[in-house]
Amino acid sequence: MRYPDDQLSAAEREQLRPYVTDLDGPVFALVGLPETVKGALFARYSRYQGTLRRLLLDEFSDSLNPEAAPYDPGAGSKAEQLYERIFLGYGDDSVAQLGGAHVACEWTSNVLTKVLQRPRLGAYLEQSTRYIPYDGDVPGLGYRYHRDAALGPEYEQALDAIFGIYSKCLPRVRAWVDGSFPGEQSPARDRAIAAKALDLLRGLLPAASLSHMGIYATGQTYEQLILHLLAHPLPEAREYGGRILTAVQGVMPSFVARVPRPERGGRWVEYLQERDRAADSWVARLGLDRPTGAADDRPSVRLLHVDGDEDALLAALLFEAAGVSEEDSRIRLTALSEDERAELLRDLVGERENRRHRPGRGYEALRYRFEIVSDYGAFRDLQRHRMLTVQWQRLSPDLGAGVPEEVDLAGCGESFRRALDISEREYRRLAGAGHDKRVASYALCLGFRIRYVLDLNAREAMQLIELRSGREGHPSYRAVAQEMHARIAAVHPAVAATMTHVDHTAEPRLERILSEMRTQAKLDGLRAP
Repeated sequence: MRYPDDQLSAAEREQLRPYVTDLDGPVFALVGLPETVKGALFARYSRYQGTLRRLLLDEFSDSLNPEAAPYDPGAGSKAEQLYERIFLGYGDDSVAQLGGAHVACEWTSNVLTKVLQRPRLGAYLEQSTRYIPYDGDVPGLGYRYHRDAALGPEYEQALDAIFGIYSKCLPRVRAWVDGSFPGEQSPARDRAIAAKALDLLRGLLPAASLSHMGIYATGQTYEQLILHLLAHPLPEAREYGGRILTAVQGVMPSFVARVPRPERGGRWVEYLQERDRAADSWVARLGLDRPTGAADDRPSVRLLHVDGDEDALLAALLFEAAGVSEEDSRIRLTALSEDERAELLRDLVGERENRRHRPGRGYEALRYRFEIVSDYGAFRDLQRHRMLTVQWQRLSPDLGAGVPEEVDLAGCGESFRRALDISEREYRRLAGAGHDKRVASYALCLGFRIRYVLDLNAREAMQLIELRSGREGHPSYRAVAQEMHARIAAVHPAVAATMTHVDHTAEPRLERILSEMRTQAKLDGLRAP
């Protein structure tokens, strides 16, 4: 993979030297900055067109101390003796939960971003396709997608064609959005129009599209992430595993010292690879590697399993305040009428003024397992939720892809379909040439569907469904969230009724207009004398 150069001047390199562990590579850790600055830097990262080093220079230069000493690569080595004595000598892994680092992973494919986000105990910030257009060339690279000479010249020809279609469609779709949603001209409206146009066309972008990601995690989380990357069949994943290891070694080497040791990390990687091969072997043996029914060839939400009932919920909500066993509470609850039970639940949940007001841990007594088929773009957003179990199958063209109705109305539907055809043909060429299907998926557009499972308790379901059904969200994941709510309502109507901030409206609109208006008001307030 060729990585674009930040083209830093000598003065800029000296300005950045105290704050990053690597001035040139695509993976580096942040050092020597206040926590609030690192948080703000990563927050801005998702909507910034360039790299983190360039963002630090362009918008955060006033946070840089011109007198700061250059970063010392050996600064973290002084903790090695403590590590040997406590972490290895006593096996206290909790030590590695108490140190964290901010790491930037740049020029990563959208295939790799899902692998990077897989650990639960971390914070992730990904560059958004809602705010970053992919219609321009990156100097020294061309269109923004992952390249590998092993994939052959046909691969780059196919992806260049897809990005060319995206680039031609973007101004046409933007003009259609502008004409279809009249309103007073303003910066907020301009941003909302741009966001909707990018949303409508994101299904055209291949999974090879490059993104930038910021990660904040503990040493223990980085250890697990690096091991899974080093064991992964994607060469890109293994490369980034090594690069993240180097970055973390630069700031807290003690917490990842086991990874390069053959008898520890090496054996761990072998175990993960053996586990992956065993799964592939049994899938082939049982004939589970291909979809079996035409019914799967569409978006769907299925509630596979429910664990717990509303009696369990009420008893769990009362448990912390009670002085008896949970079993005794459930016995007492059976004496209540339906009206009394409804009153009890309303009182225990309380008046929820907004979606951030959520009930207590008792809601975790209920659990739901959903199997979902949606486009890969929606999966990318839903996969980022942390407090749930998410499992996904490999992206392939077997579940088909859809074209947004509004893209057809904008006159770009046939171009969109042509890009999907190019994408599928290239996937099948790569898979037929012997490439791992996870490698072949680089060629697939985000509009192709994927099957995945979300297994979550009722408290997390409330958070996910209310957030992702919101009027400012992308229509594809809004539809998933709305259907999840309907499925819960069918089995636990009282629980669904407490999710009072679910938005079930479906009319076409400028999803981001209200948020952009609020943002503009804040910006105007900051500029006011």
